[in-house]
This record gives sequence, C-alpha cells and structure tokens, in this order.
Amino acid sequence: MSTDRLSVERGGFLPLFAARARPGGLQTRSFLLLFPRFSGKAMRTRSRIFALIAALFAASAIMIPRAGAQNAATPSAPVAPGPPTATPIVPDKLANPCPLGTKPASETAVAANPNRKPSDLWVAMGSQFAGWVGWGNGNGNWRFQRQTGSGLLPSDIPHLKLKWAFGIPNVRMVRSQPAADNGRVFVGANDGTVYALDAATGCTLWATTGKVVRSGLVVTRTGSPTGAIMGLYYGDASGGVGALNADTGAFLWRTQADDHPNATITGTPTFFRGRLYVPVSSGEEGARRRAEYECCTFRGSVVALDAYSGNKIWQTYMATDAPAVVGKSKDGHNIYAPSGMAIWSAPTIDTVQRRVYVGTGDNYSEPGTKTSDAVVALDLDTGKIAWSRQFDRDDVFKIDCGDPPREGCGPPSNPEFDLGSSPILVELPRSKHEKLSRRVLILGQKSGLVYAVDPDADGKLLWHARAGVGGLLGGVQWGPATDGTNVYVAVSDLAFEGRGPDPTKGGGISAYRISDGKLLWRTPPPGCGDRRPCSPAQSQAVTGIPGVVFSGSIDGHLRAYATADGKIIWDFDTAHDFDTVNKVSAHGGSLDVGGPIVAGSMVFVVSGYPGFGAMPGNVLLAFAAK
Repeated sequence: MSTDRLSVERGGFLPLFAARARPGGLQTRSFLLLFPRFSGKAMRTRSRIFALIAALFAASAIMIPRAGAQNAATPSAPVAPGPPTATPIVPDKLANPCPLGTKPASETAVAANPNRKPSDLWVAMGSQFAGWVGWGNGNGNWRFQRQTGSGLLPSDIPHLKLKWAFGIPNVRMVRSQPAADNGRVFVGANDGTVYALDAATGCTLWATTGKVVRSGLVVTRTGSPTGAIMGLYYGDASGGVGALNADTGAFLWRTQADDHPNATITGTPTFFRGRLYVPVSSGEEGARRRAEYECCTFRGSVVALDAYSGNKIWQTYMATDAPAVVGKSKDGHNIYAPSGMAIWSAPTIDTVQRRVYVGTGDNYSEPGTKTSDAVVALDLDTGKIAWSRQFDRDDVFKIDCGDPPREGCGPPSNPEFDLGSSPILVELPRSKHEKLSRRVLILGQKSGLVYAVDPDADGKLLWHARAGVGGLLGGVQWGPATDGTNVYVAVSDLAFEGRGPDPTKGGGISAYRISDGKLLWRTPPPGCGDRRPCSPAQSQAVTGIPGVVFSGSIDGHLRAYATADGKIIWDFDTAHDFDTVNKVSAHGGSLDVGGPIVAGSMVFVVSGYPGFGAMPGNVLLAFAAK
C-alpha cells in the first residue's frame, strides 16, 4: 500500500490536516506538510503526491538492517520476560474511576471454572453481555455479531441513542478498534494508553500507559496452566506486540515482532488456540522518496507468538530471499530487493485446512515478487507458504477487461492494487444439487474490485465485481462485512479538489451475493452538505448484525443500512463536541480504520481521524436503544 492515505495508517506519515486542542473542543487548521501552498489545481498524479511527501523524511536517518531470513522458523527457546514497557496509572490519578470494589465477573468466575469458556460462564451467570474480542469477531473475519451476541434487532436501530461519551486525553486521532468483553469495553490511544471501561456507564476500571497503540485490541484467555488470566493484546507503532492483564491492566510481556526500524503493526493480531498471528507492515515505502535513501529492505511477514509468554514460534516473510543489492539508483545509491509486501490487516484463520490467510501490498523496489498484491495462504502450525494468488496490475487488467481485452477496455490507470483488508472466509450452505458445501474467500482491493476465490483450489478465481473506482486512496480500504450469505462492501475513492478533499466524490456501499457475486443493491453516499473540509469516502471497516450493517464515513457520520435493500435507517453525526463521563474536553471527527463494534445491546465507535483533510477527534462513543 504505497501510502494508505499517505498517513501513518499504512506508511508512517503525518496527516494533511491536523488540529490543535483548545478549551471547549478542537480547532481545525491546515498542515501544509503534504500539500504546501500550491495553486488550487487538484493533484492528479501519483508522482506529484510522492514528491510532496519526500520532505517528511529529510530529517530522519533510517538504518538499513542486516539481511536475514527466518521463514517458517522452528520454535524459539523460552526467554525471560523483559522489563515492563507499560505502566498502570494509579487509581487516584484516573478521571471518573469506577466505584471501589467494582470487579468484572471474569475475575472470579473464570478463576473458579478454568475449564469453561468465558462466554459459557457469562450465560450461566445470566449476563446479557456478549463480547467483540478481536478485529473480525471470529476466525473468518466476518465483522459480524450474531443476534445472541448483539442483543439488537433491526427494529431497535432507529432508536439508538448516545448513552455516554469518553474523552481520550492527549490525542487528536483515534484509530484503534475497541474490544468488548464481559461488561467491559477496552480502547487504545495514540499516546500509548489503554483504557478499560465499564460498558454500562463508561467509568474507568483501569488505565495503563506504554508503547503507542497501533492496531485494534484483542481480548482472550491466555494459555496459562490455570486459565485464570484474561489477556489483552495489541500491536504497537514500533513493530512490537504488547500483552496486558485484561482484568487489572498489569503488564504481562512485550515482544518485538520484527526488528526492521520501519516495522509497525497496523493489523490487529488474530488469536487462535494459544497463539497470536501477527501481521507486519511498515513505513519504509515513504522513506524511499528520499533521494539518498537506499531502498528497500523491509519484507512483510506473519509472526506466530505464544500468547502466554510472548515467545516467537515462527516468522514467515512474504519473500524467502533476504534483501540484497540488485542495482544502483541514478544518484549512485544501492537498490535492494525483494522488498515490500506489507500486511496491513488482521490474518484470517482456516480451521479446516489449518491455514492462515493474509492480503499483501505492493513491492517497494524492483524486481517484483509473486507475493505482492496477493492473498497468501500459510500453514497454521509451521508458517510455510501453501499457495498465493496475485492481483497486480496485469492480473487486474485481464480480470476486468477479459483476455484478450474487450473493445474499449484499457489497462487500469490507478496506481494501487494492495489487498489491504482482511480476507473473509465463508462456508456457503450446501444446495440440494451439491454433495459438499462450498467455501469462499472474499477479498477487497484498493483497485475498487472485490474478488471471491476458492481456498480449497489454491485461490482459483470464482467471481469478481467492481465496487468502486479505485486509486491511490480508493477502493476497499479497511474491509467489508458479511452475514454468511451476502458481503457488504464500502469504498473510499477519496479524491481531491484544490488543497482539500473533494466533497462530491467517493463513498458508497454495495451488497453482493457470495454464491455468485450478483449485485443486490448499491447505496450512494448522502453527501457532505455544507461541511468543509469534507469527503464522503467510506474507508472505515464495515460492521454487521442480522439485518443491519454499520459504515462510518470521513464526513463524520456513522450510518446503519438495512441489509435487505440498503436503505439508511439510522444516521449519527459524530463531528461535534461531547460532554464526557470523564470530563475530558472531547470532539468527534472523521471515522476511519477500526470500525464500530457491537456487544451487549450496545454499539461502540471511536471518532477522530485527521488524515487528508479529514477531521480530528478524541472520543469513544457508546450507543444503546434502551
């Protein structure tokens, strides 16, 4: 993903527009770091964008790491936990602490019943709260909460009201998707603080400060012998994975997933049977715009960690060969390859084939590899690559236009083909004419295309559909949602007009039948109205419950769509000031990256993303119908 909105999200850059805090809210101002004072003529080419961001790296010397390969490595030896990299905030320093003695049910119930799943215990205790404990809320990354977990009917959605707002101090951007578990909601902040809140009231159970939280949060039981500890996990901006005790906030461990100086963890780790599967991405692609930078040495990888100890079990790079000098630039600097293939989103687990699926980004340097802009299948136990299916420029041309191409259909003009969102694994119901059920892997791409491939036939293409125009900031960004029958795809297609975003272009959501790719409905964005700056782009991850899907927009609105026909049945504007339960001055803004989560009859979403003319913010919002 060459720049992912040219921001920190998938490249490590500063946003185009930022804001400075002031009493009573946030004041938007231009950050002319990416778009200096040039004429009102819109930026139309990729090269111009990249030229403008080169200055961002002029002051930072970036090391070239030693070449080395660790593909499908054998389990590493146990290591002693390092010094704590996260520090709990003492209770008397918390704003709006929960009343003394407030304890989550898991602290006593799980300890007393180590062999039972927490979800079983919650049901036994009569709890109405089911969780959303990872990026896609399940192995297949459906981003869907079933009726028993959501506690919400489609008829409840038009009646959703704001129940409470929590102001996240010291930040202007919130991008980490929250997690919910057993009556608690957890949220990570851009200053490195993780908060545990009571879901019903928003009071603070604990807060711990450490490395900058970069990914979404994961909450699950650790693989300890007693099973008494609930772990909370996240990827940080420095390429590490941190673990906290979800009940107390105490530091458990931190492991550096990748030693490259530009490595970062944008995708949420996926937990499965005692292991965390960690996607590694980077900001090195931006650094290559510096004339003196010797590009490039980062390789995307998947890392398997022991969830209890943090020990690295295996690491598989998307290119087996370590980067080596392959040529010289015009300025005489070394060119390294292979490079790139960053993995931006959460891995998907296939329990049938015992595989891990990830989508990859582009190569940073030539020559290219077959695992860039691809879906890659890895062995769950060893990390060995089983197969990959590429969707680069040439592939997209053939898929979109036919081979030979039909008359009037030319090569794609957009420069981006990253598969930046998580693959979605679906098993379709068996028809009366089929002996076996069919399994489908759904992929979204920045080209604007959506694909269905067969995971049992090495990624054979089943169907494709065009959901958006695509482009550098276009197409599918953080991912669709599915109910197992249809897939709901929102698109970004963010465009520019002069020095800011074009308020008339981008956005929209479509529904496709998974069995054959038939378009069921398409709902255009409502538009920005008089709000400026504004974009109707819908790059935030989509979230579903039976009968309804939620999609957030750069325009600041969170909307609910009826899955039957795409009609908007609820709309909440988050871009304004909020009175917060912790008395922190807070303002909502654009919605991007981590999507809303649904748990225990409530909907939670973070608001505020100041990239590319978008609106900053610092608030977690909680909605309920009753």
